[in-house]
Order: sequence, then C-alpha cells, then structure tokens
Amino acid sequence: MSQTRFRSHSDDEFRDDSGDVAEKNDFKNVDFNNNDVDAIARLRTSFERLSQELAKVIVGQRETIDQLAICLFARRHALLMGVPGLAKTLLVSSLSECLSLKFSRIQFTPDLMPMDITGTDILQETPGGRRELQFVAGPVFANIVLADEINRAPPKTQAAMLEAMQEQRITVLGKTFTLDSPFMVLATQNPVEQEGTYPLPEAQLDRFMSLIELDYPSEDEEILIAKRTTGEEMPKLESVMTAEEIISHQLLVRRIPVPEHIYTFAAQLVRRTRPDGETAPTWLKPLVSWGAGPRAVQNLILGAKARAALHGNFMVSSDDLRAVAPAVLTHRIITTFAAQAERFSAKQIVNRLVSEFE
Repeated sequence: MSQTRFRSHSDDEFRDDSGDVAEKNDFKNVDFNNNDVDAIARLRTSFERLSQELAKVIVGQRETIDQLAICLFARRHALLMGVPGLAKTLLVSSLSECLSLKFSRIQFTPDLMPMDITGTDILQETPGGRRELQFVAGPVFANIVLADEINRAPPKTQAAMLEAMQEQRITVLGKTFTLDSPFMVLATQNPVEQEGTYPLPEAQLDRFMSLIELDYPSEDEEILIAKRTTGEEMPKLESVMTAEEIISHQLLVRRIPVPEHIYTFAAQLVRRTRPDGETAPTWLKPLVSWGAGPRAVQNLILGAKARAALHGNFMVSSDDLRAVAPAVLTHRIITTFAAQAERFSAKQIVNRLVSEFE
C-alpha cells in the first residue's frame, strides 16, 4: 500500500510525512479499510478535476477553492468575505454546475422576509373547483444556497437560515420540511460598505465552519480576467461529481483516522483563544474579549479530516489542522477596542497563536 501516508514505523506507532507520530492505540476504534484507501484516491482525482474545471472560468483563487471544497466535504457552511467584483457569485454558481447540484441565490435586502427564503402556503384552486392551501418551496430548497450579502437583511430574516444551517430542515406554519442532501449555505459579506447592514449575531456566525477571505487578484490575473470576460462566451463546465458521490465522499471524510494528540492540539489551541482561561497567553488578554467555543474544536477536526482526504492522505496531521485554523477560528474571536485601535485583527491573533503552539 505504497500510496498511504501513514506507514508502519514500528510495531507500536505510525508516522506521517510531516513527522507526526501516533500510537497504535490512537486508531483502535477507527474503521478504515482498503476500500477507503481506494475511495480517497478517487476523491483526490475528482478534486483535481473539479479544480481544473473551475480554472476555466475562475482566475486564481486556488486557496479559496480549496477552502470551499474542505467545507463541502466536511458537510459544513462557509462565509465568503470580499469586496464586490471578486467573482464570489460566479465561483459558487460554477461550483454547483461542476457538481451537478441544484443551485439557488438569495439576494438579501432590508425588505426580505423569512417566507421569501423558506417558502409559504398559498391558496390554490384544485381541478375539482375546491380551494386549498399548497406549500410553495422557497430558494432554500436547493443543494447549494448562495446567501448574497447576508448582513443586509434584518435579524428576523437572518434567523430563518439558522434552522436550515444547523438541522438541515425548516419549519413553516408548524410543518417541518427536510432539505435534500448534500446541503450547503455559502454566504457573502462586503467588508467595506457597512451602512444599512445588520451584523450577524455570534450564534449565526458560529454556524459557519470557515470564514474565507478573498483578496484582489495579481496584475497578471487581472489582465487575464479582462481578456476572458470581454471576449467570447464563457466555456460550459462539465460535471465531475454527482450528489450521490459527494455524499459518499462526505461519509468517507468522517472515517479519516485522527491521532489522539491532534484532538489535544485542537482543544488546546481553541482554549488559548479565551482571555479568561488559564492557558491564554498574556499578550492575548487585552486584545480579545471573547474566544472560540466548543464548536470550533469540532470544525477544526472536520476541516483537518477533509483537507487530509483531499490531499490524498490517510491520516490527519498537525499540518492539516494548522492549515484550516485561520479560516475556522478568525470569525469566532471577538476583539476588544484596544485591538481595533491598534489595527490588530482576529486573523493576526490566530496566526500568532498557531505559530507559537508547539
């Protein structure tokens, strides 16, 4: 099994290519077989094909695509942050096209009502001449839902997404509807213009596994963008995965082995973000008013599992956890006024914590 990233180092331990050592007992409850090894190879191949297809219409943004794929196969949601014009909508719609998934876009505005998202009952006339209420599904009934500028809707409407994101179901007029799998919410925010917006509450922010920040393209990329978008029609993308294959990959990610010391690493890292905790570093306490909660530990592990699988690895390493930590933790840390005055961002705090962690 030459492809595997964890190999026998002795009778009692495994070592991955990053140098992490895990005892055999770390994996005694893990059900991981040769079929899973083949499945990871298929997942990696499919991910490479997906990246190639998206590259036909998306210039650059490789890190963004990687983070979106991690959220998708970890069965979680993502919050995209970037100024207008960075192809956030195009990226999400192209992703759903490549995956043969139903896609819907909700443009959040101050007058958007909860029923505009979930749907509602309307009075319809039957062929027999009777009138009865029939449920008309809203745009949330899709596999990938783009919540565009989610912070422009009032809190009541934002809250309509909470049940769908957490439970994958909605309740309308006392009736519960289950949403089809796979289900993923990708919300966008504009970090520049905040006038007339309603900041997302911490409870809803915590539902997003990752905060994915999009930056301006390089000069060469910007020139290529201009050439592609001012010429002929954009190419049609091919489907690389079905919904059934995605669900199978999501189940596979859950079975990726995680050494005990990686669980400890994740828990200790999250606990260091809490200023009132005993393990918080001295420099962090005046900069952070509230740290990350237990859901952050769960998402760190799931994100590390998904990253390991997408890279063709068969065991989670500390490198996987370090790679996903900024996206998972940044939006879960609330900075103080002192940190804002010194222009010390939550992402800088997370990066420093990760770099200091042995």
